[in-house]
Amino acid sequence: MDAVDTDYAASRIAAAIGEPARARMLYCLMDNHARTSTELAVVADVSPSTASVHLHRLQAERLVKVLVQGKHRYYSLEGTEVAGVLEGLSALAGAPRDQFVPNTPNRLRAARTCYDHIAGTLGVLLHDRLKVLDCLSTGAAGNGDSYDLTPKGIKMFETLGIDIDATRTLRRRFAFACLDWSERRSHLGGAMGAALLKLALKRRWVTQDLDTRALSLTRHGQRELLTKFGLRV
Repeated sequence: MDAVDTDYAASRIAAAIGEPARARMLYCLMDNHARTSTELAVVADVSPSTASVHLHRLQAERLVKVLVQGKHRYYSLEGTEVAGVLEGLSALAGAPRDQFVPNTPNRLRAARTCYDHIAGTLGVLLHDRLKVLDCLSTGAAGNGDSYDLTPKGIKMFETLGIDIDATRTLRRRFAFACLDWSERRSHLGGAMGAALLKLALKRRWVTQDLDTRALSLTRHGQRELLTKFGLRV
């Protein structure tokens, strides 16, 4: 694909995201829960027929995918790359002109999902703590937002039950600094970020809302974060 084709494709994708109803649908799917067109019509405040047209456009631009089960069609984001673009747009849309003052609802700011990893204050604190503990090493020059695990990081995560070798084989970035739109600082993204969220949910460190992106830190989770990471939340 040459530069002209890339520019044209980028403009089509931007236009697809830029329609307010479609944007509401996409951001609703940022919690990594699939939804029907009827549910997304309610979210976007449009008729079911209009929602179908919007979803067809989003599919055409490979921003959403659909899973058919019986009579139902369930829509979800196409993947982590789409989620990353949406998170970046949120950060850009809320970029401060003067001193940054967050206006994100408290529950979402405290802890939420960024597609399949932990965001919000909790995600940023975990990211920063992992760096303090020397678990993350900066990526190669020219790709400064990428991370690898140090030997100490490998040992820590394997002790927690995460299969590092299997995580590396996934067809996605292994680990990177993902800009958090409410904190304007980074949380841990990529396959390692997803593995950490999966672990936190499995061990009931956090619970996830069914209808929003919000995560709730449990008392058990508070104790575990203090014990495992020396992190007091």
